[in-house]
Amino acid sequence: MSVDGGGMGPRGPRSGRNPYQLTEETPVYVISVAAELSGLHPQTLRQYDRLGLVSPDRTAGRGRRYSARDIEQLREVQRLSQDEGINLAGIKRIIELENQVAALQARVAELTAAVEGAAAVIQAREAAVHASYRRDLVPYQDVQQTSALVVWRPKRDG
Repeated sequence: MSVDGGGMGPRGPRSGRNPYQLTEETPVYVISVAAELSGLHPQTLRQYDRLGLVSPDRTAGRGRRYSARDIEQLREVQRLSQDEGINLAGIKRIIELENQVAALQARVAELTAAVEGAAAVIQAREAAVHASYRRDLVPYQDVQQTSALVVWRPKRDG
C-alpha cells in the first residue's frame, strides 16, 4: 500500500486525487484480517470500536473495514495496555490528546504560512513605496566649482 498521502483522505476522497489509489487511510481489511494483522481477537476489535479507541469505516451492510492506520492504532492500544499498564479509559484520553496536538500542529503550520505570506506582501509593498520616492534633492555644481544642494519646492496655490 502507498503511504504518500494521495488518494483517500481520513474518511473520503481528496479533490483532484485518484479515489482508487490505496493509502494508509484506505479502509480495506475486514475484521478477521484486521484481527490477524493486529494480533488481537475480533471481539477485542469490536470492544475497542464500541469504546471509541479505533473507528473503522462501515460498509453499506454495517460491516467494519479497517485501514492500515487503524491497524497501527490497534497495535498502539495493545502496547499501551500490555507494556505500559494503562487502562482503556487512559488510552482513550491519550489518543484524544494526540489527535488534539496533531490538529494544533496543523493549525500552527497553517498560521505560520499565512504570516510568512503576509510578510512577503508587506516587503513587496515597502519596496514599491521606496521605488516610488521622488528625487527632490539634486546635487548641483555652481560656477565656482563648489558643491551645492538645491531643493526644489513646488509653488503652492493660494
